[in-house]
Amino acid sequence: MTLVRSNSVLLWLVALGFFMQTLDATIVNTALPAMALALGESPLRMQSVIVSYSLTMALVIPASGWVADRFGTRRVYLTAITLFVLGSLLCAIAASLNQLVLARIVQGCGGALLLPVGRLAVLRAFPREQFLKAMSFVTLPGLVGPLIGPTLGGWMVEYASWHWIFLVNVPVGVLGLLATLRHMRDAEPIPSRRFDGLGYGMLAFAMVAVSMALEGHALLGAIGSAALLGAGVASLLAYWWHAPRRPDPLFAPTLFAVRSLRIGLLGNLFSRLGGSCIPFLIPLVLQVCLGFSPMQAGMMMLPTVIASMTVKRVASALIGRWGYRRTLVGNTLLLALMIASFALVSPDQPQWLRILQLLVFGATNSMQFTAMNTVTLKDLEAHHASSGTSLLSMVQMLAMGLGVGIAGAVLAGFHGLWGQARPEDVLHAFQATFVCMGVLTLFSATVFARLERGS
Repeated sequence: MTLVRSNSVLLWLVALGFFMQTLDATIVNTALPAMALALGESPLRMQSVIVSYSLTMALVIPASGWVADRFGTRRVYLTAITLFVLGSLLCAIAASLNQLVLARIVQGCGGALLLPVGRLAVLRAFPREQFLKAMSFVTLPGLVGPLIGPTLGGWMVEYASWHWIFLVNVPVGVLGLLATLRHMRDAEPIPSRRFDGLGYGMLAFAMVAVSMALEGHALLGAIGSAALLGAGVASLLAYWWHAPRRPDPLFAPTLFAVRSLRIGLLGNLFSRLGGSCIPFLIPLVLQVCLGFSPMQAGMMMLPTVIASMTVKRVASALIGRWGYRRTLVGNTLLLALMIASFALVSPDQPQWLRILQLLVFGATNSMQFTAMNTVTLKDLEAHHASSGTSLLSMVQMLAMGLGVGIAGAVLAGFHGLWGQARPEDVLHAFQATFVCMGVLTLFSATVFARLERGS
């Protein structure tokens, strides 16, 4: 079935938003060691640059659906691009890690509105039977970002300065602003509803508390982390008590009556914990332990992105043939195995084997994301579209931040356990971290097994 021709420009515009976000996410990973050197920080403790961005997105996303309904998708999309470009400029002129983290928060505010509002525009513009194909089209051009991001970031670090990796967002953002003004139209007006500020505060506190606790912040200690984790869980439980008693909750309890949504959200959370840490860990271990230059480390990520783009082209056909349940359970097992297999990294590992690992990981990770996202949203009714897409985006970004934060904490823990006397001890810490994150990913297979047979 072909996509509606009049909406083709919308798809390219939303894809441009995906491109901006994915370019920024991947270009930063390769530059972390150079940033650490310039800012006087340890390269093993730079995850705050990534976590601050992802966590900010997770915090702002729950409000994005209400904001889009209240002010219109076009106006919000324009605001999102503006904030994203402004945050990029602030990142480029940052002179300390704290300044960089604050700038990433501004950038995250823009990204938080950019992604879910773009997906919402696609969901409202296309009928349900065309949604999978439309989203596959949108995400494919968006993968150009990670295709050039790692290599471009490495090249800029080697031949210019890490500050320039953020400036590449400026011309792309200007192009997006002009295209939005010309081609994006607001959806039909939706009656405004009151914003559930108390519920939002509960969810926001829960996400920040759990993230900081699991990241193992040095200022908290073991007791402080445990207390903060308990407070975060308590805040989340308080929200579930609060929501049914509100006429206008942030996420209506009836939303979770959709079985595929419940399973998809939980599976997204645990699956992305492992998958999201690999773009953070691989460039780091290649530069810190194997002596790769930033550009070499960036080029090593190309097999992952090429495989990901290739699978995106056939993902919908494969899911249609095998079904969501069989695809997700089998693919999750393979994804967990591939994450753990990166423990084989060493100076003696053949280059062809390293490339093969990255190819298979990219293919399985791409299939996982496509299947998880579509199974989560496919059964939503029109009146749940706004809150459902916001909830999915929130879970995705929270999981990405948690994945990097947990991986950083595990890495620091193993590094502290084995000490710093020998260079190979740092490599052993990376190897153990890969195994732990692979095992963590396995849990999501049991979640996806709860999907209906034949679905």
